[in-house]
Amino acid sequence: MDGKNLKVAIFGLGYVGFTAGCCIASEGHTVVGVEVSDAKIEDINSGIAPFEEPGLSALMTDAVEAGRLSATKSVKQALDGADLGIVCVGTPSGPNGAHDMRYIADVSRQIAVVMQEMSDRKITISFRSTMRPGSMRNLISPIFASLLEDGWQDRIDLVYNPEFLREAQAISDYFNPSKIVIGTRDGSPSAVLEALHENIKAPLFRVGYEEAELTKFVDNSWHAVKVSFANEMGRICEKLDVSASQVHEIFVSDTKLNISPYYTRPGGAFGGSCLPKDVRALTYIANDVNANTHLIDSLLRSNEAHKNHQFEAAMKLLDGSQNRVLMAGLAFKADTDDLRESPNVDLARKFLEAGIDLKVFDPKLEPSRLRGQNLGYAYSALPTIDQLLIAKEEAEGSDWDLVVVSNATGSQLDLAGKTVFTTHSIK
Repeated sequence: MDGKNLKVAIFGLGYVGFTAGCCIASEGHTVVGVEVSDAKIEDINSGIAPFEEPGLSALMTDAVEAGRLSATKSVKQALDGADLGIVCVGTPSGPNGAHDMRYIADVSRQIAVVMQEMSDRKITISFRSTMRPGSMRNLISPIFASLLEDGWQDRIDLVYNPEFLREAQAISDYFNPSKIVIGTRDGSPSAVLEALHENIKAPLFRVGYEEAELTKFVDNSWHAVKVSFANEMGRICEKLDVSASQVHEIFVSDTKLNISPYYTRPGGAFGGSCLPKDVRALTYIANDVNANTHLIDSLLRSNEAHKNHQFEAAMKLLDGSQNRVLMAGLAFKADTDDLRESPNVDLARKFLEAGIDLKVFDPKLEPSRLRGQNLGYAYSALPTIDQLLIAKEEAEGSDWDLVVVSNATGSQLDLAGKTVFTTHSIK
């Protein structure tokens, strides 16, 4: 398959699916995305990106104009002539913390039904959604087996290929990943997946389903451990009047054993669409198999404690007569509009509940463009979000009792002479 341009069907045009689709199309492949939202389909086919991500609009515009990227509701249309299907639908947290797999199961069944009609076709179906180890073998494979019956594995090559995209750096991460993990039934190579990644230079791991499925949990839980560990150390330093800056400097100097300073700097709480969801699910899995992972069990409680700690620290800078607060940054990361489980949203909600006169500067946020879970999360947590957002001129020109810089958006403002509390500060 070397050098072949593929037709790729992508199921779910959220952050992972749409970003991957634009990157794949930029390499000359044809991408057809399947999405249930009429508004999102219309936007994409009109050349309008459904969310903010640096560099994404340019990739999308080129691909749409060249006819290599489109969106549809039709599973059959997407699969017709496709070499590869990539499933990127959501696996949100369920009531007990486990991933809700209903969307995965539903899409798997839709694909299998269409493949019943295309009885002469062979295709690779790759899953990128985070899911419990065993899901490929015990949930997804049985769905295809039940609908396509004997010999289905000769026609459907099921693969698990986890994604490792960070918001605000997703395009760079796609083309320069730390690793590529391809999970198959017996760990054998997948010719189509390797053709898709042939221009990407990174360590390649060919493993079984379960090893590939667990990889994302390991990565995200380790990142979560590092953030919570650093913040707990930072709070201890603060209580003991010890310099957290000096302690941190000593700690990260050990690059041989301490691995990386990236997530070890005391500062903001963790959040976003991946870490909280996957930690909840891994906690459920560990308890389900009686693995006694007490640190994992404590991560979300520690993170909530740090959110409360930061709120209390910010409130100490105000007295009863002061209540005008500006937050610089509401999204999980600057230059994106993703509000899902953003600790900055929790902080804003706490300010409002305390009677604070709050305004927010975040130039990438436009409530009318929010979609899906992002839309629901924004308005359920901050129903007055439309009234909170202000322009740069008002943010810089008004008198504030306190400016809370909660992500890199604060660097866009001239804050000279203002009292500033930075949630990512290190003392």
